[in-house]
Amino acid sequence: MGSTSSGRPTAARDRDSEGRARNARPRDGLGRPLPYGADGVARQPEGVVRTPDRTVAEAQELLDAGRPFHAHEVFEDAWKSGPKEERELWRGLAQLAVGLTHSARGNVTGGARLLRRGAGAVEAWAAESGRPGPYGMDLAGLIGWARELAGVVERDERTVDAAERAPRLRG
Repeated sequence: MGSTSSGRPTAARDRDSEGRARNARPRDGLGRPLPYGADGVARQPEGVVRTPDRTVAEAQELLDAGRPFHAHEVFEDAWKSGPKEERELWRGLAQLAVGLTHSARGNVTGGARLLRRGAGAVEAWAAESGRPGPYGMDLAGLIGWARELAGVVERDERTVDAAERAPRLRG
């Protein structure tokens, strides 16, 4: 245990093998931390470099399983490791997955906001790049899905089922 500048004790932080802070608590399917020792779902490995097609396929599997938080991590890997000209696309897709995560957790405001932000980022990327559907993705369908779900979440002010409301990444 360390201490703050005022001398108060602070909790030790979980660290990975390279000394970076990593929360080792198990997580549920929506990425919420569980108590240490609880059974959680397997976490997505971080920093994996995948082909774009593998990224889309893996993210879709996770979305279909009701694990949008984990799909977000797959998109985040593509955002951080992919070609510079595609980073905004992958970032927008990650925001869509996080928006679904928050909507499934019952965070109405945050869920709707991230769904709209992600839809706007994907739409802006498609307009700027001139590519309406790279890697077989249906970007127009995703944008429509996100905006429609944002409206449902706000209107009904209820938690949604992540697997039931999962988008189709490819048309």
